[in-house]
Amino acid sequence: MKMSSFTQTTIIWDAHTGEAKQQFPFHSAPALDVDWQSNNTFASCSTDMCIHVCKLGQDRPVKTFQGHTNEVNAIKWDPTGSLLASCSDDMTLKIWSMKQDTCVHDLQAHSKEIYTIKWSPTGPGTNNPSANLMLASASFDSTVRLWDVERGVCIHTLTRHQEPVYSVAFSPDGRHLASGSFDKCVHIWNTQTGALVHSYRGTGGIFEVCWNATGDKVGASASDGSVCVLDLRK
Repeated sequence: MKMSSFTQTTIIWDAHTGEAKQQFPFHSAPALDVDWQSNNTFASCSTDMCIHVCKLGQDRPVKTFQGHTNEVNAIKWDPTGSLLASCSDDMTLKIWSMKQDTCVHDLQAHSKEIYTIKWSPTGPGTNNPSANLMLASASFDSTVRLWDVERGVCIHTLTRHQEPVYSVAFSPDGRHLASGSFDKCVHIWNTQTGALVHSYRGTGGIFEVCWNATGDKVGASASDGSVCVLDLRK
C-alpha cells in the first residue's frame, strides 16, 4: 500500500501488518499523487514540479523527470509501464519515456489547470490490443480532451461541461469515457467519435467516476456526500 499526503514524503505501508516499510523523502514540497508501475516500482509527483520514479529497497530515485513549470497534479503509467503521463497547473500534459529517459510529448491545448488524466485500456498489453492507445485529460477549463498517444495530437475535445472537470474514466473496452464535473453532471462519451451518448445530473459537484467490470454501470461520488450508480442499460 502507498500513501502520499500533504507532506514531502511518500510512505510505503505493509497492507497486512499496517507497518511502514519505507519512506521516500525526495520531494522538496508536498507530494500530490503516486502510481505503481510494478510491485516494487512507483512514481510520485509534487508541488515542487518534479516527478520521481522510485524502487523499493533503494535509497534514491531511479529516475527524476523535470519539465513542468508549476505543480504536478497527477501521474499515470500506461498499460505497458513504459510511458508515464503527467498533468500540471501549467496547463500542459507531458508523456515521459522510461526507455528514452525524456519527455516524448509535450501536449498543450487546455486553457486552465489539468486536474487528472487516465489511459485507455487499449493497445499492447491490454485486453483490447487492436484498439489504439488513448489518453484522457480533465481540466478546470471545463473540457475533456482525448489524445492519440502515438501521434501526440488531440483527437477530440469534449465541451459539454460548464464547470471544472475532476474525474474521467474509460469503460473496460475503451469504447466509452465517463466524465464528472462540478456542474453536477456525469457525461458518457463515445471515444471514437467524441459524441455525447448519455448525460446524468446529480445533486452535487462530481468528484469521481468509475466503471464496473462489465461496462454497463458507472458510479459517481458528489460534493454533497451522495454516491450514485448509473445503469447504462436503461
